[in-house]
Amino acid sequence: MGGIERLSIEVTNKCAKACSFCYNSSLPGGGTTWTRDNLVDFVSDCAGFGVKAVSFGGGEPFQYEGIFDVLDSLRGKVFRSMTTNGLLLEANWDSLLQVRPDKVHVSIHFPDNKGEVEKVVQQVTELASAGIKSGVNFLVRKSMLAQSVEAAHLVRNHGISNERIVYLPMRGFDTPTPRQVALVAGDTPFQSMSCLSKCAASPRFCSIGWDKKVGWCSYTTERAALAELSFAGLQTALTGLGLVFCGGTDEQVA
Repeated sequence: MGGIERLSIEVTNKCAKACSFCYNSSLPGGGTTWTRDNLVDFVSDCAGFGVKAVSFGGGEPFQYEGIFDVLDSLRGKVFRSMTTNGLLLEANWDSLLQVRPDKVHVSIHFPDNKGEVEKVVQQVTELASAGIKSGVNFLVRKSMLAQSVEAAHLVRNHGISNERIVYLPMRGFDTPTPRQVALVAGDTPFQSMSCLSKCAASPRFCSIGWDKKVGWCSYTTERAALAELSFAGLQTALTGLGLVFCGGTDEQVA
């Protein structure tokens, strides 16, 4: 097996926001099994075997104590991106500017909350002004299509184009169709999950949880433990690993 170029790593499942629909049940009292050293060593080893980019998420990566040491240690080894809910962005601003990740995306979970939408727009704009590539992860729910259309329009009107927005359909329940996601994106070309229309594993991507369990995507429940923190261990975990569909039971592809 070969070809893995991108990793998504949940550094913790600790998150103060504690959204009820979180796919990995993140909560304020969450934790992690990743130490700073084994995370850096693992990613460094993977980089030596062709992994080019790593996205750090959670939970909330700013609630992972070693996140800035990790980002600094991996500078120049891989493309370093992170996804945050934005709640702790201002408190960690100076530290973030010191390590300068290659990209930061801020999530909009509640498009019906104008305050959240406007705050994310402000944060993404400030990141770009500071010279950090930035964008939005926009959660789309079938039950909030009208609010999502309005919020996405607001984001784009503030100069954050679809090239900087990833439209993510809710998984498990309240799942919009691909056509509904396209509607929220303004019926113009947009970014989403590679499996938006059909559940399938990507030969170039996999996800690793805060508990060091590997899956072909962030949402599948079929996962295997990393017995060894190395690229070889990653290959072993992926060998023969299945993929469980994560869409809602009422999902219709259209």
